[in-house]
Amino acid sequence: MPIKLENIGIAVRDLDAAIAFFTDLGLTVLGRDTVSGEWTDTAVGLDGNHANIAMLQTPDGNGVIELFEYIHPAAIEAGPTPPNQIGMHRVAFSVDDIDEALRIAARHGCHPLRGVATYQDVYRLTYVRGPSGIIVMLAEELKKGE
Repeated sequence: MPIKLENIGIAVRDLDAAIAFFTDLGLTVLGRDTVSGEWTDTAVGLDGNHANIAMLQTPDGNGVIELFEYIHPAAIEAGPTPPNQIGMHRVAFSVDDIDEALRIAARHGCHPLRGVATYQDVYRLTYVRGPSGIIVMLAEELKKGE
């Protein structure tokens, strides 16, 4: 059976702030909508489901994230997810210039959990605490075009 990744869904506290963060990193808004009704209750498994959503695409056209800002039921606040917590905990992006990506993230009040590391002279990478506590991995390939 063929399978294709459709998108990654992320619930956020402030949709506009999350959109600003991801578009500043280079993603493009494909569309925004408000969803509710029986079909969303059934698909998501929440009675009275009502959310503002936005679809964003990476510049290469291969990656899509769907951001949700729940109106009803109210979003459940949780503490920041640690990197070793079981379950989905981060979204990762390749960037051309990690230092520039970190300057962009900092303008949104988002900073590395610890710092920037180098993996086997192949990548410089870091985990950034993004909007709504999302962990965003940024990775710059060091040996481009070799």
